[in-house]
Amino acid sequence: MVIVVVVFNTAVSVILLYVAWRVWQLKRLIAFIADRLIDYERCSHDLLYKAPENIYLGQQNLQNLRLSNQSLQSQIQQTRQIVSLLLLGQRTWGRYVRKPVSMSEK
Repeated sequence: MVIVVVVFNTAVSVILLYVAWRVWQLKRLIAFIADRLIDYERCSHDLLYKAPENIYLGQQNLQNLRLSNQSLQSQIQQTRQIVSLLLLGQRTWGRYVRKPVSMSEK
């Protein structure tokens, strides 16, 4: 009877030792994953903690560009109108101030 109890206790001890070893391995794996997640969180925090400020700054710069673009567009439009008037004046002037062509030059 003693042998049966000793064998049974030994079997239970071996099984529990195996379970403890697996739990220890699982603990190491969980610790490894936790360390990686902490590293990823640090990296993402370093990259993103200034994101709202940078987005706001980008929006301000974009607004400034739009305002300067509007100013430039109006200047371009005025320049085109001036050039169109000059070309119209040149055509009109050319029609009225043409040199008469003599028949001998033809």
